[in-house]
Amino acid sequence: MVEYINYKKSIFAIIIRRDFQKEGIEFFTPDSFSQQVAYMKRGFEYRIEPHVHKIVNRDISVTQEVLLIKSGKVRVDFYSNGKKYIESRILLQGDVILLADGGHGFKMLEESEIIEVKQGPYAGDMDKERFNSVMDKDVKIL
Repeated sequence: MVEYINYKKSIFAIIIRRDFQKEGIEFFTPDSFSQQVAYMKRGFEYRIEPHVHKIVNRDISVTQEVLLIKSGKVRVDFYSNGKKYIESRILLQGDVILLADGGHGFKMLEESEIIEVKQGPYAGDMDKERFNSVMDKDVKIL
């Protein structure tokens, strides 16, 4: 299963659930995204020929990140770019999420391990603006 979190004609997030399966390859992201996320299922002895990646200049203006929930249970809260709460989702072990637009916050509902991939180099606090959240409130989980 794949979920697209949309807000005002923009894709804020793409969640690829751990039980998603499909033969071949499927890209979930539009070409305009600076992070590209795909799923591959290939049969025994399928080959991806050895290759190197060419140097290609890319202009990246926003940070997009991909999270893999390695273990645990995590609530992700979505916010508009104006910092207004929109909705929440629960992520479980094996789920993958691409955070593409808007704001987001996380609450660990169990001890959790998360692998994060995003553009670098990481700029620490210069990379983000923190704001008040709904972390400790009842929220709309879809």
